[in-house]
Amino acid sequence: MMKTGKTYVIAEAGVNHNGDIALAKQLIDVAVEAQADAVKFQTFDASALVTKATPKAKYQVRNTGVDDGQHAMLAKLELSKEAHLALYEYCKQKEIAFMSTAFDVQSLAFLSQFDMPFIKIPSGEIRNALLLWHAAKVGKPMIISSGMATLGDIDFALAFIQYSRGNATPPSSEQEIMHYRATALNANEKLSDVTLLHCTSEYPTPLYQANLKSMAQLATTFDVSVGFSDHTLSVVTPSTAVALGAVCIEKHFTLSREMEGPDHLCSLEPKELCDMVSMIRETEVSLGRTVKFPQPNEFETKKIARQRIVAKQEISEGALFTQENLTTARSPIGICASEYWSFIGQTASRNYDAMEPVCQFKSQ
Repeated sequence: MMKTGKTYVIAEAGVNHNGDIALAKQLIDVAVEAQADAVKFQTFDASALVTKATPKAKYQVRNTGVDDGQHAMLAKLELSKEAHLALYEYCKQKEIAFMSTAFDVQSLAFLSQFDMPFIKIPSGEIRNALLLWHAAKVGKPMIISSGMATLGDIDFALAFIQYSRGNATPPSSEQEIMHYRATALNANEKLSDVTLLHCTSEYPTPLYQANLKSMAQLATTFDVSVGFSDHTLSVVTPSTAVALGAVCIEKHFTLSREMEGPDHLCSLEPKELCDMVSMIRETEVSLGRTVKFPQPNEFETKKIARQRIVAKQEISEGALFTQENLTTARSPIGICASEYWSFIGQTASRNYDAMEPVCQFKSQ
């Protein structure tokens, strides 16, 4: 999937709307201005997603300055069904794809009514067999984030998706799904519509933890398209990922990092998002093809940039060419400097002035 030469850029609004639909619409406007391909939110029922005893992650405590628990935090960040409908219509009006990540089965069922280009599996749900089963049954291309995941976790998710698409009833064991995947791979049945996003679940991610080179391992190990869900504060890392083969970039953004909430501090601000998308598009143009060849305009440059064989001093007809009387210099005419050594010891067929290009056939 996505192998079109154009990177699919997802502007991740996430929960940076703070539960306010007006802010959510402003975020959509920012994504449109940046020329992202899609804007993505997060859909969940806090009461179904977390228990009231679940503490915040360390980064959430650090970013919000208070540890009031995940339930209390997430309850403030929910979007109503009506808000989802309004945002979906607003995206249609603004001509940008609407996406949202479902964190539970009920939310997934609700989102299935929308014409979303992809189903997104977040990093935390890569081993959620219940959610994976239902997500695979939606019948849309899928994007899977792999933050916190081992290769075994990723293999499980891909195997479960493949099993779910090919079977009417859920598996009875992990062994069953792995056997099914092995059989499918032996039959050359690939998950061609699944994109795997490399990701580091640290918010924000230090640059030394981005580990972009691991995308190559993901691509070769699992034979799927790869991308990058970026939590660094850099506008350069996404372009680097594209240069390394990413076909999809997902990046959090906010109206301001000064706003209250768990994800604002690890998000790009509007101008940074615009810069990021521009850099990605410039990177795409600059990548070219996997073949080395001179560009058309280089042939004119070549005529004056490459040196040719010239007389280092006056040379009389019949004299031998030597290292003392023969050199190379830029000239629009003459014999390429690659022939220099083959002319040493040859006889001058005419007189040459100093710095005059040597123009004669070599004697055999």
